[in-house]
Amino acid sequence: MAGGRAGSRRAARLTEGGGLMAPGSRLLALWALAALVLPSSGEDDDGGWRRGGPGAVAEEERCTVERRADLTYAEFVQHYAFVRPVILQGLTDNSRFQALCSRERLLASFGDRVVRLSTANTYSYQKVDLPFQEYVEQLLHPQDPTSLGNDTLYFFGDNNFTEWASLFRHYSPPPFGLPGTSPAYSFGIAGAGSGVPFHWHGPGYSEVMYGRKRWFLYPPEKTPEFHPNKTTLAWLRDTYPALPPSARPLECTIRAGEVLYFPDRWWHATLNLDTSVFISTFLG
Repeated sequence: MAGGRAGSRRAARLTEGGGLMAPGSRLLALWALAALVLPSSGEDDDGGWRRGGPGAVAEEERCTVERRADLTYAEFVQHYAFVRPVILQGLTDNSRFQALCSRERLLASFGDRVVRLSTANTYSYQKVDLPFQEYVEQLLHPQDPTSLGNDTLYFFGDNNFTEWASLFRHYSPPPFGLPGTSPAYSFGIAGAGSGVPFHWHGPGYSEVMYGRKRWFLYPPEKTPEFHPNKTTLAWLRDTYPALPPSARPLECTIRAGEVLYFPDRWWHATLNLDTSVFISTFLG
């Protein structure tokens, strides 16, 4: 009994100096402590960017791209660099860069900067310039399933590296280079359901900072069936379900902190499942 009373007295001494707290105050103090210790939920989990929302596209049933957390450079060159895609985990720490990519911080730092948008079709014919804040507040919404690629504006690739240097200098690219190439960054932010239809170019990496990005990939010798002005969302709805298993692409959803590597000339299409913040490193 005495031990129980002593334990109760010790538990009550939560205030500095050992003063007693009323039961209601103790409860408030515990809530405050939980807020500091436990992970937060809601908007802050994704840097203030919008999640998928109603009608959001689901992730694939089974990821068919390997994930590697312990890859050496020798293994990378031998098994993936010229052969097939791979998802890299834990090779770099970009937590600082990720924090700078929150909605609040990007708007505070770059809201008045003019950014160049591309149309979201295979060849990105049209370019449109407008303030970054206007893009975020007015155009960064879920994709209209009926829109064509040339009606959808997409912020990716046309970055002014002088104006955005204060952000990019905090990014740590994947450590695996390729002989005879040098890296070039492309930073992007796009709404849920948006993406770029199938296209190909040189090898590179794509890392997600916030949100989720679903990828579809075919080797160079296997040209996918697609329309260059139809969105990836339309392709997933109209073409993908009819593909036999042998004709389906490699596919996987890349989450925050993961890096996808794609080899030279591999066909790929992307689909953002949430508002996604991402950066690619092209090896050219």
